[in-house]
Amino acid sequence: MDFAYTVAGFAVGAIVGLTGVGGGSLMTPLLVLLFGIHPSVAVGTDLLYAAITKAGGTLAHGLKGTVDWQVTRRLAAGSIPGAIVTLALVSRFAPGGIEGAAGVIKFSLGIALALTAVAIIFRNRIQAYALARFGSRPNPARTKWLTVATGLVLGVLVSLSSVGAGALGVTALFFLYPAMPALRIVGSDIAHAVPLTAVAGIGHWMLGSVDWLLLGSLIVGSLPGIWLGSHISTKVPDRVLRPALAMMLMLVSAKLVMP
Repeated sequence: MDFAYTVAGFAVGAIVGLTGVGGGSLMTPLLVLLFGIHPSVAVGTDLLYAAITKAGGTLAHGLKGTVDWQVTRRLAAGSIPGAIVTLALVSRFAPGGIEGAAGVIKFSLGIALALTAVAIIFRNRIQAYALARFGSRPNPARTKWLTVATGLVLGVLVSLSSVGAGALGVTALFFLYPAMPALRIVGSDIAHAVPLTAVAGIGHWMLGSVDWLLLGSLIVGSLPGIWLGSHISTKVPDRVLRPALAMMLMLVSAKLVMP
């Protein structure tokens, strides 16, 4: 195992434990920009990394009863087909297959990071707007199909960039289910992220874009990092941490999108 990757896994895990922001928003650009990992390998490896690390979070939320499995199923009904179709189209039509789609993947990653930064900053305002606009009881049929459509968008975005299942998913659920408790929204989003990232990660593996040694190094570092970050999270002011994180994501996004 490469010790530098383990250190990177620890650093990202600590930030995830500290802020709750998905590791894909940090890990994938770190692998691409700092370590020079090919974008398709960085995305594919990070997807399986996310599936493994978020499985523990899903178990914890499931035992606490803070997962709305109906919402999770609705998201998965759109996201899993979206991920499969996206990877099939990229591998079929991109010159050189998934490895030849580096430009598309980097651009998608940059857009996903920018959207994540916006979601981090304006999440509370989005929830307040949804409550004012739709009330605590939105139209059930409309909400159902909008949830499936949201899952479809997340499936496309996550399969190309490994980003979106965390902050973007939570923000969308706050908008669609404004009366749902925050902890239940987070639990439902984490539960949905596991099958989505697993399916997309397996798809990347079948296309040859997963580095198993890199994956192991990241996991070894991230587990103690998440533990440390979660324990010190109460000591860092959220009003300072989240804007700083959003600014960092915007800068990385610009680096990826600009030629």
